[in-house]
Amino acid sequence: MKEVCYKDLGRMAYSECWDLQRSLFERMLAAKSAEASGGLQGENTPEAGWLLLVEHNPVYTLGKSGKSSNMLVTEEYLRSIGAEFFHIDRGGDITFHGPGQIVGYPILDLERLGIGLRDYIDSLEQAVIEVCDMWGVAAGRIKGASGVWIEPAGLRPRKICAIGVRASRYVTMHGFAMNVATDLRYFSHINPCGFVDKGVTSLEKEVGHEVDIEQVKMQIINRLSEKLNVKIYK
Repeated sequence: MKEVCYKDLGRMAYSECWDLQRSLFERMLAAKSAEASGGLQGENTPEAGWLLLVEHNPVYTLGKSGKSSNMLVTEEYLRSIGAEFFHIDRGGDITFHGPGQIVGYPILDLERLGIGLRDYIDSLEQAVIEVCDMWGVAAGRIKGASGVWIEPAGLRPRKICAIGVRASRYVTMHGFAMNVATDLRYFSHINPCGFVDKGVTSLEKEVGHEVDIEQVKMQIINRLSEKLNVKIYK
């Protein structure tokens, strides 16, 4: 079984976390290049990669294929409410990250795991679906809309977890963002993920009481370990 190193980053600004994620991503690519040329794998590089979990300070990110029109307020207004804004290189449109939300950045070599990108994204979604089920919340998928949704077949489905991934030479970065105790008012400033006919929710809103975010983190780790068939260790 392949191994993945887990790091809980706690609360961290987006730019600081981005620098860390990019450095690990580039280290993984360098290790693959060394192996391909007959060299040795880089020191301290886990067998299959890393899993970073973090809660960000309030920030909005727009994917490379996103539309700036889905940001409904000015950057000046965002600064006035203590939020940042970044254009980034993941797939997907605009989303929000902030306190009470578990953001996961798996930096993984899918070749070492023996899976393709579509199966990888399915595994991320399925892990979150099963975590929701542990809390008595039925979740699922919507065809043509990434992420995890509550009442996906309803008149106004609501997203509980956004997913946006980038991959190069089968090495992944970016990942998922699950709303656990997120202040959903921040989403009123955007068309989340570019949708105007769908809502956003959180685990606490769905269950109607406080949720231990540390417990949810461990549930996510356990489900990802099972779905990706890896050992996740600190």
